[in-house]
Amino acid sequence: MSQKLKEKTLSPEVQAASLGVRSETPSGDLSSLDERIRRALSAAWEKKALDLTVLDLRGIASFTDFFVITTGTNRRQCQAISDEVVEQLKRGGTRAARVEGFPTAEWILIDYGDFVVHIFEEKARRFYDLERLWREARRIDVSPERIGSEISNFISEISNLKSEGSDL
Repeated sequence: MSQKLKEKTLSPEVQAASLGVRSETPSGDLSSLDERIRRALSAAWEKKALDLTVLDLRGIASFTDFFVITTGTNRRQCQAISDEVVEQLKRGGTRAARVEGFPTAEWILIDYGDFVVHIFEEKARRFYDLERLWREARRIDVSPERIGSEISNFISEISNLKSEGSDL
């Protein structure tokens, strides 16, 4: 396919991916994400998850809209992150369709249908490298430097809801 034809037919995200450039949202604005995804990010954040990433797969995958990817430093932390994500979303009225990989915790997958949470141990994350595999996806930067205050506010909101629930 000629370069001019590629430029006319491929989306900017796919063009960038073909050049090895990842497309990111410029603002890292969490408010544009579904509340359930924000809740999953908050839960992972509370358990000290590392390298939080969200991939927007809409338009390039038919089985889900988003991947939430994070890393734990060991098996127990990965399981704790998984437990917290499942619990926070259950409190919000969303149950996981399935959870896979919990016993070994090398790669825990929590499927919510329109988004999937992936919790990796560091070595497994480097090996499977979902960000490279799905490089055509728009990457939403949810790094602490960009969205630290926003996720802190969301964590505060959830903490308030927890305390209200325990008062009943």
